Order: sequence, then C-alpha cells, then structure tokens
Amino acid sequence: MPLPQHCPSPTELDDLELLLSGAAAPQTTFGGALALDLPGDVAAAQHDAGAVELVDPEGLPLARLALDGTLTALSRPEYGAFRRLFLTPAESRTTHAGRVVVPVDAELGDDQRASLAADGRPLLLLPLVGAGTSSLSRPALLRTTLAAADALPDAAVVAVPLAAHPDHPGADADLRRTVLAHYAGEDPVLDVGAPGAVTGRIADIVAADRPPLAEQGLVLFFTGLSGSGKSTIARAVMDRILETTDRTVTSLDGDVVRRNLSAGLTFSRADRETNIRRIGWVAAEIARHGGLAVCSPIAPFEETRAQVRAMVDDARGAFVLVHVATPLEECERRDRKGLYAKARRGEIPDFTGISSPYEEPSDAAVRVDTTGRTIADCVDEVWAALVAAGYLEG
Repeated sequence: MPLPQHCPSPTELDDLELLLSGAAAPQTTFGGALALDLPGDVAAAQHDAGAVELVDPEGLPLARLALDGTLTALSRPEYGAFRRLFLTPAESRTTHAGRVVVPVDAELGDDQRASLAADGRPLLLLPLVGAGTSSLSRPALLRTTLAAADALPDAAVVAVPLAAHPDHPGADADLRRTVLAHYAGEDPVLDVGAPGAVTGRIADIVAADRPPLAEQGLVLFFTGLSGSGKSTIARAVMDRILETTDRTVTSLDGDVVRRNLSAGLTFSRADRETNIRRIGWVAAEIARHGGLAVCSPIAPFEETRAQVRAMVDDARGAFVLVHVATPLEECERRDRKGLYAKARRGEIPDFTGISSPYEEPSDAAVRVDTTGRTIADCVDEVWAALVAAGYLEG
C-alpha cells in the first residue's frame, strides 16, 4: 500500500532540505526551531501506515518520515530558480575550500562590496534564501548576490535554504551558527553587517523586487454574513479602482467562484473551507504577479482566513481584510434571497449565523457596518483606509 503524502509549508521544506543535506547536523530530525506540523488527517494516516512521504509542491517525494521521527532521504529537491547553486555543505567544502565564507541575507551595499574587494582573499558568498530570512525574494537575493560576485575579484556563490523561525529566536540563532559552521568547515566566516547605500545593477534589482505599496500585488478580502453587503461593497470598490487607476483587477466573488472554481462542492463546513482556500490560492497567485484580487466570501472561520493571509504573504503580496460587520438582525431583516427564512425552518443546515458560527475577525484592517448607510458612504470608508495605508493613490 502506498504511503500517505504531505507537502510541507515553504519554511518546512527549507528545514527539510537543511536536515537532509547535513547542514543542520547534529540535529537529524525535526525538532526545536525545525518543526513540522502535520495536519490531523495526515498524522492519522501516518499512524496507520507507519510513515508519511514528504513531497515538494510538484509531488516529488523528498523524504520518508517514520513514526519515531526518523527521516530517510528519497531524492533531492529539483524545483526553484537557481537550483544549480544549492550545494550541500560537503559539496560546497569540496568545491570551494580555502575561501572566506560571507553569509548574505540582504543586498550587498556599495561600501560592503568595496570592503570585500579590498580584503583581497577569495570569497564564498552564502545567500541565506530560506523563507522569511531576507526582505528580498529568493530570486532577487540570488540575483543581487551573483551581481556582487561578478563585481568582486574572486567570489563564488552557494545558496543556503536557511529559513527564519521568529517563534524560536534562541534556537534560530544557534541553527544559523551551526549551518554556517558546516558550510565553512576550517575556513573563516566574515560578517559584513547590514547594507548601506546601493547603486547600479543591484539597486535596479532591489527596486524591482520592492515596488511601492500602490504597485505591488494586493488582495482585498471582504468577509461578513450573508446579506451584510460585502459583495455589493466589493464590486463598488473594484469599479472605482478600474475607473481611477490602471491596475488590473480580478473579482473572486463567492457565488461566481461557486459556479466555476468550486463547482461540485457542498455547503458542509469542510467543503466551505475548501472553497475559501481555493479562492485564497488563486488570489495569492494573482498578487504574486502584481495583480489585484477582490474576494467577497462569507469566510466565517478565523483559521481559514489566516491560511489565506499566509498564502498571500508567501506570494509577497499585500492582504487587506475588510470586515463588513452588519449585525445578524439587519442581515436577516434584508434576507433578499430568503436564505435566513429557510435556515430558520431547518431547510439549510450549517447556515452561518443561524446553525453555524461566524467568528468575527480580530485582525481586520477595515470594519464597516452598512446598517442605515448608503453603499457610497461605505465604499468611501473602505477607500479612505486603503489610501491612508498606501495601497491606493488618493
């Protein structure tokens, strides 16, 4: 019987690569800062099968994780830009022995590059490209490091998937020291500090990777009860964006998505959450490429909204949560589709606000109640918040 499979998060995939390459030794399995969170159904399947296969986003099996925590390598990662630069510590020491090792987690500034050039020794630049370590995207950090290497007398580049673990700062610092020590071996490690001013080709790469808020990918996520007015406000905001900016906008309205992306799903809690995650994935991909997505599902559960936010964050987009906080009594009074009446009669199970809960968001950037207000007033309130935050130009 084939083993159950699980694709870890970006951070967990970086951690797995460190473990399998020997960079995190003496730690040889997940633990401490290097944590793996298996979903409940996957953990149950692992228990029944005795192990689980950890796979990359394309389904390539990378390792087998046994119940006792033992990791067995199955293959090396093959995905991602600049994969040729990812060497194990042993491979790096064999290929680049005798160089001064320079960890890099940001663009190298003009003064840093001048100092390294003046040093005169052969260099090994180690861009730390794991999730969350740099404010630059992985490709941008690698491009800036390669550009710096080209401008230095004698510099090689090896990429290291060292992710950040902000919940474990002490263990994270220890892990960094361990990883650098394994890559350096007997060679010295040189910390060049934070970057200063940067010009030329590297500055161009940084500027392209860090566009102004008003130009970066954006997901406007409207949540609220059925009948709250969220879809109406979302459409009006989208129309104003199209009228006043040159942004490309994609609508991911709840009903439209149901008819297309999520056709066949029921209204059970599990299927409703699957629907929200599908919306989130599409929205994140739109943001990844600099587009603007407007979503307006009910999205009643905090956990799923947080998952969507994480998807957008991983895509390096901005996520703005708008809570259309019209009270249940007002939504039920409107009941334009007759849904609340049916829910009260027991004809619609798991109906949000009646027989299924709505968890009000505590992290909404905007909260608007449509009771007794015009749509124009509500749109103005949302628009003002977006302009004030820098996501749109006034």
